[in-house]
Amino acid sequence: MSDARQDVRKTYKLLINGAFPRSESGRSYEVLSSKGEFLANVAQGSRKDLRDAVTAARAAQPKWWGATAYNRGQVIYRLAEMAESRRAELAEHVGLAEGLKDAAAKSCVSRSIDRIVWYAGWADKITQVLGGANPVAGPFFNFSLPTPSGVVAVVAPQESSLEGFVDTVLAPIVVGNTVLAIPSEIRPTPAVLLGEMSATSDFPAGLLNIITGYTGELTPTLATHEDIDGIDLEGVSNDEAIELSALAAGSIKRVLRPDEHRGDAASLRRLRAFVETSTVWHTVGQ
Repeated sequence: MSDARQDVRKTYKLLINGAFPRSESGRSYEVLSSKGEFLANVAQGSRKDLRDAVTAARAAQPKWWGATAYNRGQVIYRLAEMAESRRAELAEHVGLAEGLKDAAAKSCVSRSIDRIVWYAGWADKITQVLGGANPVAGPFFNFSLPTPSGVVAVVAPQESSLEGFVDTVLAPIVVGNTVLAIPSEIRPTPAVLLGEMSATSDFPAGLLNIITGYTGELTPTLATHEDIDGIDLEGVSNDEAIELSALAAGSIKRVLRPDEHRGDAASLRRLRAFVETSTVWHTVGQ
């Protein structure tokens, strides 16, 4: 008998409500490495998959926001621990996807893990930084308190397979939102791996949902879905963002356009992108 054999290629599935289903359409597509070589088969999500993910995210949001800030920080930190334990696998996929040499891929993964820890540290500081006590002329206390928008859709950057995904996804999560994310169409595997880690860590089902597929096919549904409260269009072109913003206006959702939150203070501005402000009045002495 010949010793020759074919490698068993993994098909990367969706992440919806803490489970890993195939697309309801049964479709998948090939992902190639930076050198044009076959890397993996990835599920090609459909509009039905998006709707299922929105339902899961909506159900999970009150529980996530109802957890203590300390607990939310610990849950996100646990994701960093999981990523640290699988950093070699992440670095391999980042290197293949982005055409990076081994040292550069490892540095990318290290920055991504450090970024997760950074976001975990913000969980119990958001209220102090974005909220405050307001002076009023009367026997009252007046407080401004940040509250999450609700369910946020994220179109992650196309070129940055892991770092960009971490930034766009964890910013709305740490302030109390649940997220439906579309990772890079051409480089999705590092983001999907991170999603696998989130599902086996302390992330509650529905907190992070990942739908792989063709961005141009999925984004109009995100923009028009009336149960999505905000959408980050970082991973589309400026022209596409203009069209999608017009579609999103019909459901009055917050829209974050490309290039709006970049630069040295990008992450701090991104933390404020999907936060509402609630004003609370209380009488003095009661």
